[in-house]
Amino acid sequence: MHEMSVALSVIDQVEQAARSRGVRGVEHVHLDIGELAGVVSDSLGFCFELACVGTVLEGAALVTRTVPGSARCAPCGRTWDTGMPPDMVCPVCGAAATELVAGRELRITEVRWAAGAADSDSPRATILEES
Repeated sequence: MHEMSVALSVIDQVEQAARSRGVRGVEHVHLDIGELAGVVSDSLGFCFELACVGTVLEGAALVTRTVPGSARCAPCGRTWDTGMPPDMVCPVCGAAATELVAGRELRITEVRWAAGAADSDSPRATILEES
């Protein structure tokens, strides 16, 4: 199950950010997951909860948002939602998609530090990392 490796990567990135800020607790982590990224949100949530035990993220909530897949046709410029499984043929001109615009994301979009857990005044940090 690769969701465990994704969870461990997210935890590692947040822990690094927490250490650099002197943070001792995390309330929640927001994550954008592209529908074409091959990540099952429920499985990721289960793995995240297990992997957080004993870390600064223990008890933190994982909030996910699904990013729909979309493609752009080079010949006609049309952009469309690819759906799942992805339809990579332009619905207007029939050409094969030449660019996948969205849907492969796996990005931490926000982290909220636990109240009183950071040395800084800001309880919120935005960490943008692509995996």
